[in-house]
Amino acid sequence: MTTSNTTDAVDQRLLNDLQTDFPLTPEPFAALGVRLGLDGAEVIERVSRLKAEKVIRQISAIFDSRRLGYRSSLVAMKLPADAVDDAAAIINLHPGVSHNYRRNHAYNLWFTIAVPPPREVADEVAVLAEKVCADQARLMPTLRLFKIGVNFDMTGETEAGATEREEDSLGLRAAAAWQRSDAVTELSTEQREAVARLQRDLPLTTRPFAELAGTELSEDALLAHAAAFLADDTMRRFAAVLHHRKAGFGANAMGVWTVPEDRIEALGQQMAHFRAVSHCYHRPSYPDWPYSLFTMIHGRDTDECEAAAAAISQATGISEYHLLYSDKEYKKTRVRYFAEDDQFDVRALPSRRAER
Repeated sequence: MTTSNTTDAVDQRLLNDLQTDFPLTPEPFAALGVRLGLDGAEVIERVSRLKAEKVIRQISAIFDSRRLGYRSSLVAMKLPADAVDDAAAIINLHPGVSHNYRRNHAYNLWFTIAVPPPREVADEVAVLAEKVCADQARLMPTLRLFKIGVNFDMTGETEAGATEREEDSLGLRAAAAWQRSDAVTELSTEQREAVARLQRDLPLTTRPFAELAGTELSEDALLAHAAAFLADDTMRRFAAVLHHRKAGFGANAMGVWTVPEDRIEALGQQMAHFRAVSHCYHRPSYPDWPYSLFTMIHGRDTDECEAAAAAISQATGISEYHLLYSDKEYKKTRVRYFAEDDQFDVRALPSRRAER
């Protein structure tokens, strides 16, 4: 499997390492080169090319919003088919909206939102629903997390029904950390500055953390904060995020499963161990939404997603499920913590009603 005309086996190994084991050292690209038998300059050249080809979106820290005091939720909206694009454009103006997709369901617009304290997600979503004239809006916060972390196998060696162990999975380990504690990390002014800088796209230079630190922090201090954030689970990982379609994964299915309440814990754990599943959540169900377990499945095509879901269904015995495919991506970015975005007023957004 290749991601572009110029991608080779070395690129594939590099992309795997960038997603799973990025070195938090003064010269990380040189350290990656040692693993691959390359010098640091060639690693930088390859990463630069992969970014130019839009295989790599960004290389930066991925934080646990809760540990930073932010509240977040997945939101499902039901809109007339001809209104989805306009509604998405308005919702995208909210800086706390990081992901926004159109999906093949009556609930056809799905987005994630995070807000700083003391603001409440429900209040923000109520205003957004009014602004875009949504027929219905459902809050679907995470009640239990079983897995979180996209990690595309660029070598093409993983079968649809393959499973994995916690010790081999960043996503399973991140979920275990989420379950251990939801305490907000009390941050000093310098730590907040470190968060603000680590969430930026890493410069492609020999000593990128020195450049990222700027004049406010030293390179050593920034790396020390990064290590500490990893150690106490404030930061899930420091890694590359890929454009999944450019990376060769053309299908993105949100599997939603109707599961008896007394089996959610056991089956959530079981589903999470499937290698094709990048995220697994327990979320609220509603009278018009009976699904309580969510599994994000990425495949090279819809056949791979269908095969992975069928393997999960066979293994768990759950036959009531639906695959929601994203047929349009409106937004995919990172929430900016401790930034001017925190002062955003959702009431200032334009209204779809006013445009008619």
